Amino acid sequence: MRKIEEKENYIAHKNKENGKIKTIKEHSENTARLCMEMSIPELKEINRIIGLLHDIGRRYGVTYLAHVYDGYRYLMELGWERAARVALSHSFNLRQMEDYIGKFDLEDEDQKVLEELLGNMEYDEYDYLIQLCDAIATAEGIVPLNERMNDVKSRYGYYPQEKWDRNIALKEYFEKKMGKPLYEVVM
Repeated sequence: MRKIEEKENYIAHKNKENGKIKTIKEHSENTARLCMEMSIPELKEINRIIGLLHDIGRRYGVTYLAHVYDGYRYLMELGWERAARVALSHSFNLRQMEDYIGKFDLEDEDQKVLEELLGNMEYDEYDYLIQLCDAIATAEGIVPLNERMNDVKSRYGYYPQEKWDRNIALKEYFEKKMGKPLYEVVM
């Protein structure tokens, strides 16, 4: 496993237009808040925790795909299987490697393990919740889903249509469960 970098505010990304630095800490706190707001009362705390921990693999520094695998392994070592699952699933709402947007910075052997883990997962509502919340939470706050996906597309140069469509379907799924529009609940 990579060496831990002791920093509180890892850079998530830098806004090209205004130069503002966005941190993982701020993004994770906003994701956690969303997870709580969209939860039934008895699940608010667990969902807050998984929202906070979904990007824990970033503790090893500026990585891309590696943060998913590192976060999963770290949380499994602690025995926190539920949180480890979400650290793994949050970047793959289609359960396939092609779903990932960013650099593939894992060793081949680790990437094969990651692919196998994804292939064997059956997603549940915790996975779906974190995928949606992660998709609309930035370090600056909560933004409309299309705005966030366009931001990612502008930074990486692409956003797979199938992943885009899946995010829209997740939004609609949770709106139906909540009985109201998503942005009435979280904005």
